[in-house]
Order: sequence, then C-alpha cells, then structure tokens
Amino acid sequence: METPKTTEFAHIGKSVIIKGELSGSEDLYVDGQVEGSIELSGNRLIIGPHGQVRAKVNAKGVIVQGKLDGNILAGERVELTKSAIVVGDIATQRVAIEEGAYFKGKVDIQREGVKADGARPAAASAAAGSSSAGSSVMAAKTAINDGK
Repeated sequence: METPKTTEFAHIGKSVIIKGELSGSEDLYVDGQVEGSIELSGNRLIIGPHGQVRAKVNAKGVIVQGKLDGNILAGERVELTKSAIVVGDIATQRVAIEEGAYFKGKVDIQREGVKADGARPAAASAAAGSSSAGSSVMAAKTAINDGK
C-alpha cells in the first residue's frame, strides 16, 4: 500500500515521539514512535515503514509496514506487509501476511465484528472453538514459517 496523502489521514511524522493514550475519530498514519495505547475503533491505523509502536491497538483496520509490539484488535482487517515486524496477538475478521513479514503471536479469526471492549458475540465465541478456526491459525503459522 502506498503512503496515504496527509489530507486524508492524521499524520505522525518520523521525528515525533508519543507516550500515553492516543485516540481519535479519523484515520491515522504513524511513521514516528508511539508507546501506550491507540484507540481508533471506527477508523484505520497505518504504521509506516519507519513507525515503531509499542502499544495495545484497537482500530477498524490496521496495516503494519514498520514495527509493532502489542496486541491488535481490529474490527475488519489486519495486513502485515513484507517489511512488518509484529510481536503480539491479533484478533480480527480477516488477516493478510505478506511473505517476508515477521510475526510472533496468535491469530484469532472472528466470524462477526469484534466489539470495542474485546468481547466477542456468542456466535463468534462458539466458532472460535471449532476446528475451522483452529485451521486458520495453523495455516497462518505455516505461511509465516515458510517465509523464513
């Protein structure tokens, strides 16, 4: 994915360092450093190639091109590009991991929307225990290990 235009996203540049809770109601592009938590439940987060994030992330969609150390809760989709380095668990409906990306953690594929508080709807909880959800996690781990 290309770097978004600054008029469409809030932008945290390479030289910016933020420690604490970050929240907002617009899409966010991070190419600097963030430590703490990021709450964008109705919007997207893109961590740029120079971005270094140590935070719990809650967003509608997350794209990681840089480094992320922390859990991701995404209502719709998580994408790890080939330059991504992610350590933490992912809970989302859809996940894409490019060959070459580094990922260490668990993937929990949700069948329905993930609630902002991290609770899953009853149908999604039951589905998570099924063998198909386990196969998704295994397939993701296999794809990651094959890329090394």
